[in-house]
Amino acid sequence: MIERTHHELRKAFSALLKGSVCKFAASVFDPISARMAADLGFEVGIQGGSVASMQVLGAPDISLLTLDEYAEQVTRVGRTSQIPIIGDADHGFGNALNVMRTVTELQKAGVAAITLEDTLLPAKYGEQSYALIGAEEAASKIYAARFARTDDALCIIARTNVSVTSLEDSIARTTAYQKAGADAICLVGVKDFTHLQSLTSHLCVPIMLINYGNPALSDVEKLSAANVRVVVNGHAPFFAAIKASYDALREQSGMQGADIPLPELISKYTYSEHYREWAKTYLKSDSSAV
Repeated sequence: MIERTHHELRKAFSALLKGSVCKFAASVFDPISARMAADLGFEVGIQGGSVASMQVLGAPDISLLTLDEYAEQVTRVGRTSQIPIIGDADHGFGNALNVMRTVTELQKAGVAAITLEDTLLPAKYGEQSYALIGAEEAASKIYAARFARTDDALCIIARTNVSVTSLEDSIARTTAYQKAGADAICLVGVKDFTHLQSLTSHLCVPIMLINYGNPALSDVEKLSAANVRVVVNGHAPFFAAIKASYDALREQSGMQGADIPLPELISKYTYSEHYREWAKTYLKSDSSAV
């Protein structure tokens, strides 16, 4: 097997973005899953932040994972993978200066691209978990990310959730991110192709979709024609591994009882209820603090 360098993998991902065909990203979470994805013909993978939070901390995706912890995990994937890996950099782990550090660490880890989202993280208690920061601040993070990279082949992907704001605001945001130099725009919450067209007709850069299996956006030819180059359909491989692990351990233990559905299984073993109670106790707004 001829191994490709990180720079070569970044060039391959850049070529994918500049191509004419939409590709589905494999959700990978360790070296073996990355090797499997390459062997099964995937041309790009993604290491999800939510997956890393569960895998590294056994915790839900509530911004507990640190940059160092994520970088360590993606390094294990990056040094093995022979397909380009997209790193989920969340909000860059802080402000624009933190973004610069994030780019430095994830570039060193071997990712081919990073997504930077405009979500307000960590979420404030009592407010929606998908509140967005200002477009100007988010665009500044894109500028900072471009400045910090030392390999121009590393792609900076600006991510926004279009389901939590107006169409006009989403268009203004993505316009600003494209102007700031984003190599691609990642959209979350697109309803259908009509919605996609409204959101992207002003853009020149390629599109990435976080789709979670929406059947209204499953036509590969139409996705390709709409300048969508990467689609992420959730993180089913990791969740399947969790369920299989539980079932195998239960069988080995000899314990009897009803099977636990996957959502309940994830909630139970990431201590979701504990975190909700801790949030009620310790996350107080300025007006309610004692």
